[in-house]
Amino acid sequence: MKITEQIKQPIAYEMELFEQKFRLSMASKVALLNRITHYIVNRKGKQMRPMFVFLVAKMLNNGEVSERTYRGASVIELIHTATLVHDDVVDDSNRRRGFFSINALWKNKIAVLIGDYLLSKGLLLSIDNNDFDLLKIISVAVREMSEGELLQIEKARQLDITEVVYYDIIRQKTATLIAACCSLGAASVKPNSTEVETMRKFGELIGMAFQIKDDLFDYGEEKIGKPTGIDIKEQKMTLPLIYVLNNCSKKEKSWLINSIKNHNKDKTRVKEVIAFVKSHGGLDYAVSKMKNFQQEALKLLNNYPESPYKASLELMVNYVIERKK
Repeated sequence: MKITEQIKQPIAYEMELFEQKFRLSMASKVALLNRITHYIVNRKGKQMRPMFVFLVAKMLNNGEVSERTYRGASVIELIHTATLVHDDVVDDSNRRRGFFSINALWKNKIAVLIGDYLLSKGLLLSIDNNDFDLLKIISVAVREMSEGELLQIEKARQLDITEVVYYDIIRQKTATLIAACCSLGAASVKPNSTEVETMRKFGELIGMAFQIKDDLFDYGEEKIGKPTGIDIKEQKMTLPLIYVLNNCSKKEKSWLINSIKNHNKDKTRVKEVIAFVKSHGGLDYAVSKMKNFQQEALKLLNNYPESPYKASLELMVNYVIERKK
């Protein structure tokens, strides 16, 4: 059995019901909208976000979920999908998970409007049901994601990212959404409890490990849907590179920065940069940091009694750093 199927096992029923509720939450009277949302739903990814919501809720609530749990999972998926649709427009990307992106099929104007529509659907789902605590969690996540993206753009121009700033960027850009999933799961069954913050922290730690794993793929041998060296070509400052820039000689540092700024389209030069980062301990350092975040996340789960849901969350934490794509 694939590891993702194993993780999903204790929430298989909830995930199936969620699928139906999620489709309904997207419905509209406009045929074009329905056609596009149908296209989106049928090309979904692994659905890790709703899985976090249900697993956390069931772990904290003796295996039970509430209607609020379904709404929390739907809200996060609606808003996450909206951000992906907008991201593809911003990045001028024609593919998403191997399929054509919305902007490639229906042009930018429609893609932006679809993103806005999904965002408003998510907000209204919470407002119509007075889930203001859930709405606050997701709104904070959207604000942080936007700030993280802008901080990364600002810093990429200067190539002066320190490790501390890098963690700030990935916490906001990536970890905040997984943190929101876990705190939504907790808030849906135990509103206003200390569990909401504990689970937010748990999700944040997983998100940090997840992003460092993504950084490592840029230096990997495996074919993972994105070619290696792409972060270097896009002048993204990732942890292996930041570590090496801060731990090499002045001459090597200026060669690295010059390579990234002025020769990032030169395949040979990019390969040389990758080899340099590997030979100077960049990958080993990033792996050790990723494992630290993973261990901290697992530690937070130690306080909960054994259950299939806790076991699945532990599997999920390990899957994040062991995945091949």
